[in-house]
Amino acid sequence: MSTVSPPVRMNHREILESLSGLLLVLFVAMISSTVVSTALPRIVGELNGTQTQYTWVVTSTLLAATATTPVWGRLADMFDKKLLVQIAIGIFVLGSLISGFAQDTPQIIAARAFQGIGVGGLQALVQIVIAAMIPPRERGRYNGYLGGVMAVATLAGPLLGGLIVDTSWLGWRWCFFIGVPIAVIAFFLLQFTLHLPAGARSKGKVDYLGAGLIAVGVSTLLIWVSFVGNSFAWLSWQTAAMVLSALVVLGLAVLVERRAERPVVPLDVIRQRVPALAILASLAVGMAMFGGAVFLGQYFQVGRGYTPTEAGLLTMPMMLGVLISSTVTGRMVTTSGKVKPYIVTGAIVLVVGFIGLSFIDHDTPLAFVGAGMLLAGAGVGMTMQNLVLAVQNTAALKDLGAATGAVTFFRSLGGTIGVSVLGAILAERVKTTILSHLAAAGLPAGAGGGSLNLKALPPAAQAIVREAYGDATGHIFLVSAAIGVVGVLAALALPKITLRSSVDLPAPTPEPELVEV
Repeated sequence: MSTVSPPVRMNHREILESLSGLLLVLFVAMISSTVVSTALPRIVGELNGTQTQYTWVVTSTLLAATATTPVWGRLADMFDKKLLVQIAIGIFVLGSLISGFAQDTPQIIAARAFQGIGVGGLQALVQIVIAAMIPPRERGRYNGYLGGVMAVATLAGPLLGGLIVDTSWLGWRWCFFIGVPIAVIAFFLLQFTLHLPAGARSKGKVDYLGAGLIAVGVSTLLIWVSFVGNSFAWLSWQTAAMVLSALVVLGLAVLVERRAERPVVPLDVIRQRVPALAILASLAVGMAMFGGAVFLGQYFQVGRGYTPTEAGLLTMPMMLGVLISSTVTGRMVTTSGKVKPYIVTGAIVLVVGFIGLSFIDHDTPLAFVGAGMLLAGAGVGMTMQNLVLAVQNTAALKDLGAATGAVTFFRSLGGTIGVSVLGAILAERVKTTILSHLAAAGLPAGAGGGSLNLKALPPAAQAIVREAYGDATGHIFLVSAAIGVVGVLAALALPKITLRSSVDLPAPTPEPELVEV
């Protein structure tokens, strides 16, 4: 009878050596978005982009990352994880270069979509590789190193992005170029430092048909969300055509996934109670967190008139909240082996933070805005990684990639939907406010402009546009808080979870054979 030997446990030194390259990869993936976040209003403004295009510069990356994450996860179960990480780095580098050389907003949107394929690989594969090395119970011990990388990327990224666009001899294109040399260093560092223990691998073919159907269905819904209420009405033939076709495609995707030998979204895993509730919470938290945080840089620059550098400094409370809460709760999870209390607490804190931010307008005291961001960040730090950990705790090593890819997929999907929906709400509310204020001031309707390039507007119109953006931002945080409540309910419904101390699930105990006497 053949047996599968359990994976060899790595010692502390081996784990630290392997983590060095992975931490740099994590840094590259995180800084690619944090550097651009504060620079985005300047980028879209200089290219004469619209609010819808502003949203799609972010959405295109999230959409591509979302659609490809489950594919990367299943590939990690079947092929060399180290090689896959390096391939994702290569795609990320190429996408960064194309983004930096883009000449208009549509080109940046397309380039960022390509970059998102690499980002989807990096954000899923780093978590998968770490999970393959370190048992769930011990993973919190290493959160200090992860927290340090998060601190540098999240705190320095927005500030660096602001400095780049405020420096005349650099320009906004270096927001995309700056990650290239770091990614190249990470590529070669991984080659020499990452040595994974041998483990079980799945056999079969990746369900590319299912992945394609999911991507088409989700993309159709997001495109509809971006244009509904602006280009056509909510109740219109365009809405019916796009929504119905998306639902049909997603229904076909479910049928394909049910019959596939190796589905990219394993239905048998996500039907279990813990993964199902963790995925629902991740979906809600992703919608609230990504959707709300993306527009903070725009709030400070367009709504409050700060420079990109100043906006980077002003968003630090949210990043500090993420850093502190993730580091502290990581160690507490390792000590107790329990994860549900921190997920529930984090989801509640996130909602409280967004409720606080829902009261902001164009002249709210910065201390109040900072307190709301700090609470929202703390909630994110307590929930995001612990929800992934809860799902990984239920998966066997051979299915670890698919399980991690599934929860990351739904979190990214939530973020993508959140950015699209909240961006559409913001654009419509800003448009209505600007038109009413222009009419009250006796200015023509076209004086508010159609882009984010405020410098091209007369001073009176600039003031109206800034006030409209500042006041409308609070409304989208109220919507984010309502979405976050779903995450709270899902977290409360989770059963008690005790993290295992082994990399793989324990082998089932064979039943004793009955011997006839």
